[in-house]
Amino acid sequence: MNKLSSYIGINVIGAILLVLLLIVGLDVVSAIIDQLGDIRGDYTFWKSLVYVGLTVPGRINEYIPLSALVGCLVAMGMLSSSSEITVMRASGVSLSRLVWMAVKPTLWLIVLSMLISEYVSPFTDQWAKSHKDFSISGTDRSLVAGGGLWHREGDTFMHFNVVQPGGVLYGVTTFEFNPQGDLLSSSFAKRASYQRNGWLMEGVQRSVFYSDTINSSEFTTLKWETQLSPKMLGYLSLAAEDLSPSGLFDYANYLDQQELDSGAYRLAFWQKCLHPLMIISLVLVALSFVFGPLRSSTMGYRVFIGVVVGIAFQFTQNLLGPSSLIYGFSPFYAVLVPIIICAGVGSTLLYRTR
Repeated sequence: MNKLSSYIGINVIGAILLVLLLIVGLDVVSAIIDQLGDIRGDYTFWKSLVYVGLTVPGRINEYIPLSALVGCLVAMGMLSSSSEITVMRASGVSLSRLVWMAVKPTLWLIVLSMLISEYVSPFTDQWAKSHKDFSISGTDRSLVAGGGLWHREGDTFMHFNVVQPGGVLYGVTTFEFNPQGDLLSSSFAKRASYQRNGWLMEGVQRSVFYSDTINSSEFTTLKWETQLSPKMLGYLSLAAEDLSPSGLFDYANYLDQQELDSGAYRLAFWQKCLHPLMIISLVLVALSFVFGPLRSSTMGYRVFIGVVVGIAFQFTQNLLGPSSLIYGFSPFYAVLVPIIICAGVGSTLLYRTR
């Protein structure tokens, strides 16, 4: 039985990895072409290749669920087409055991996905974005059009051209308002770095606005008071879907403390946390098709159905997720409902096949 389990596991994991390689490869080629439109200044073609290369771990994690679905359809479908599944069943191997043998190798993918999501892709994505922004935006320009990051802390609005890991900022612009919305002061610093006792701006130009005059001054260095830490800035520099689960949780709590909307980060947090259940539910659907409606279908038709199911699942999640932010219901249910439906359909079809 161990040999049979290993045989099925090798076929399943091999097919999943092959599908993952093809999908990620196509996505990387598309990303390289897309980056050609951003090439300007110091951002050369070779730097765009580095940028895309650093985003590969995140792309792998994104496509693991679809690859698990299509890969299981391909691997188990090939075994079914060659009558190997029939021989296994005739030898006394139950359907539930066959399902477990096919699901078991995907557990390694789930572990891989969780490790990438928490420890790899957030850091590689941050390095990719910071180096791209540094090449495009530079350090001596304020409010680069179409680039940089905005943030609000109380009545102060901030813009950063480049956020680098380790607590280094370039092109820092701040606007301070009073509660009535009047501009009190503005400043621009070429660089800001995090010291042990806080932030230190370098090359600062500061303007203070009075009712009838403006007082402008320049400083070589100036201390900057803010609640932002290098860790929080790392979260700010990435889109919600690119952050780690722990980062999403921390940053959502920070936004709540600042009385800012954290809905998108709560939604992304539950998508990350329920990612393993998503993979298992899609694998159950794939196995139910192989043992049920698609057991006599061609390989091309199985792959087509797998892609359609994967797209439909993603479309449902993309529809329910933003709906939870608009209509105010919990993003947890917006993520969980498609998973429950998918797992329910797969389990029902498998039960009817017994």
